[in-house]
Amino acid sequence: MDKIDEIVERRKIAHTKLMTLNSKVYKAFLEMEKAAFSDGALPRKAKELIAVGISVVVDCESCMQWHIEQASLANATKGEVLEAIEVAMEMGGGPATVSARFALEVLDRVFPE
Repeated sequence: MDKIDEIVERRKIAHTKLMTLNSKVYKAFLEMEKAAFSDGALPRKAKELIAVGISVVVDCESCMQWHIEQASLANATKGEVLEAIEVAMEMGGGPATVSARFALEVLDRVFPE
């Protein structure tokens, strides 16, 4: 199992555990996420691309994996996701460029050639 698969598996396990424990905070987070990423003045795809960039800048690998995948499901292209990563690199400087390495691995997994 590689790092990306491990992140996905750990997320699933934590989700199941929190739902089994009836976590009110986690359920509220899921509702907030649903509201935040629903179509509005910005379409879901744009919001997912924004989240990709933020994920790179804050160096959250799990977030990068999730939002790149979600951007794909929202019909973002590989080029659009790459540009979101590039904007993050510019905004975050050197540290974000290092974080982008993982994002590029996910990009290749989600958008195989």
